[in-house]
Amino acid sequence: MPATFTELALPGVFEIVPEQYPDDRGFFSETFNKAGFISRDLPTDWVQDNYSYSRDKGVLRGLHYQRAPFAQDKLVRVCKGAVLDIAIDIRHGSPHYGKWISVVLSAEKWNQLLIPIGFAHGFITLEPDTEVAYKVTAPYSKEHDAGIRYNDPAIGVDWQFRGVEPLLSSKDANAPLLADQDPGFVFAAVKQEPAT
Repeated sequence: MPATFTELALPGVFEIVPEQYPDDRGFFSETFNKAGFISRDLPTDWVQDNYSYSRDKGVLRGLHYQRAPFAQDKLVRVCKGAVLDIAIDIRHGSPHYGKWISVVLSAEKWNQLLIPIGFAHGFITLEPDTEVAYKVTAPYSKEHDAGIRYNDPAIGVDWQFRGVEPLLSSKDANAPLLADQDPGFVFAAVKQEPAT
């Protein structure tokens, strides 16, 4: 896949920037190429594509995850506009448990965020009329759908509101704190083979 892959401060979370091929008509880009993901041992079994449209700046969606056996890897990109995208490690035993990162995803930057299973995800729109597309490795399951309060003080996400009051669904506004739930994810450290 002609793209750059950058692993971020939370291991397993990648910013991916597919290459664009411009000409006088516009440009062409491979937004996903299975071989590029396989070569990095990243998920490729996408089973559902989702698309969201947010009319206003300051629309906040999240923080969401699905419990096993419908836990999801996500590959998120912005087709129009821009978002501040958030990933939070919610794997018990992880050295990064409760830690978060943010990345500005935009149609202009043409970047994507790969969020693995065991992370909660959310975003806030930075521009009106923003459109977000994302792939997931498990279908939506209402019974396994879960969320964390966007302003959980123990996590302390900086949503960079800067005077903009967030627009939330009632479900997201009333989501429980992380400490009041068990997402069911457990960190599994990768054992290194001894050198021979």
